Amino acid sequence: MNSKNALSYPEMVAQATAYLQAIQADFPDKAIILGTGLGNLVSMIDVEVEVPFSEIPNFPVSTVESHEGSLVFGSIKGTPIVALHGRVHLYEGYDANQVTLPVRVLGECGIKTLIVSNASGAMNPEYRSGDIMIIEDHINLTGRNPLEGPNHDAWGPRFPDMSDPYASELRKIARVAANDCSIPLHEGIYVACVGPNLETRAEYTMLRLMGADVVGMSTVPEVLVARHMDINVIAFSVVTDECFPETLQPLSLEDVLAAAAKASPALSTLLIHILPQL
Repeated sequence: MNSKNALSYPEMVAQATAYLQAIQADFPDKAIILGTGLGNLVSMIDVEVEVPFSEIPNFPVSTVESHEGSLVFGSIKGTPIVALHGRVHLYEGYDANQVTLPVRVLGECGIKTLIVSNASGAMNPEYRSGDIMIIEDHINLTGRNPLEGPNHDAWGPRFPDMSDPYASELRKIARVAANDCSIPLHEGIYVACVGPNLETRAEYTMLRLMGADVVGMSTVPEVLVARHMDINVIAFSVVTDECFPETLQPLSLEDVLAAAAKASPALSTLLIHILPQL
């Protein structure tokens, strides 16, 4: 990506970091990525400042209809938060460094906890459209890794540990809150594929046999970068379609958005309850 830009990747991150710190000197230590169909969760934020990605130096801009593409500063029930209202994906033609640049910048700005949300298809037969799954672990089938290439030691080690990528103590907080709020919550394995096509029947069967509960096209690159920078991560996947080979049906973006909207109130309630504890 640097062949078209005179700046090195660390310099691009530094430039975007300086821009945001000039806008928001008192930077929140918690960030949230609002994934496909979950952009309406931004309505629970008391917004102070909203900055389009297109105005932030070197930030990638989403080309997907369901991703707004802005950085939102504000608070949720008194807890300061910065939200990525939308994200970019590998399938849009961005490389892994570009996809994860926003997380690198947030890490440089001082965030300590990253909350990730996404939409996914379920292979686990116990899951249904509209369900919420907290991600326990992941499988990276994208063939890409944002940690490839020279390691920037100021960000993290050459070989970061991934034995607990989705912090077990944060998942426990979420489970307790879900129980207190009577919100059904699965816990399982997310597998990331590049997309943008949905998987075939044979691929769904393979992914299930590999141990995955849900499949999506995001999240893993951002989580790898966050953990590289020692940022704690908790992630929620909203099931937007049921990927059972024997009953597989065609799916539209409208179906995905409708299922995400169905789960949004419960996910909003859960986030409100756990944020002060993260």
